[in-house]
Amino acid sequence: MFFVFEGIDGGGKSSQISRLLSTLSQNNETIVCKDPGSTHLGEALRELLLSKGDMPIDMRSEMMLFSTARTQLVQEIVKPALAEGKFVILDRFVMSTIVYQGHAGKLDPEDIRTVNDFATDGLQPDHTFVLDIPVEVAMERLGDTRDRMESRGIDYFSAVRSGFLTEANACDKCTVVDATQTIDQVADSIESVVKNII
Repeated sequence: MFFVFEGIDGGGKSSQISRLLSTLSQNNETIVCKDPGSTHLGEALRELLLSKGDMPIDMRSEMMLFSTARTQLVQEIVKPALAEGKFVILDRFVMSTIVYQGHAGKLDPEDIRTVNDFATDGLQPDHTFVLDIPVEVAMERLGDTRDRMESRGIDYFSAVRSGFLTEANACDKCTVVDATQTIDQVADSIESVVKNII
């Protein structure tokens, strides 16, 4: 089974991934990966994409780099793990690229879908959880330490939040979770959905 966590930065994905990992690992071997990252190529591209360097990166190039890291992650880790019957939890996947570079970055979301269908060899999550919080709350949680993506300002992140909600509402295998609830309440909502699926 393959589960993905999405949402704007500051929504608590890491905490909820850790909680779900603890739950799933009781019954089945479970691996957690971050996208981009988790492979040598992915980590190198993550550093390039998220560091606040002076090198300009065009939005189209940015989209392709995220997609390239994703290809390596799927081929090297995700597909082999699923073939062995393991559970896989990803911190971000295709929806993030559609939202950050598409809805908020002004690229055509359908073009991004086409690129990523090839990049992932058509792999789809069994379920995606979108942790939703107001942008102002997210900015407060992030504080002053922000990466290149997190530093794009409130207007950009308003478009990101709106994009996630739009994509989630059009997705049959997605659940939007109110991430302003307590950690336990959010975890209970997620675990209830997961138990119904597995």
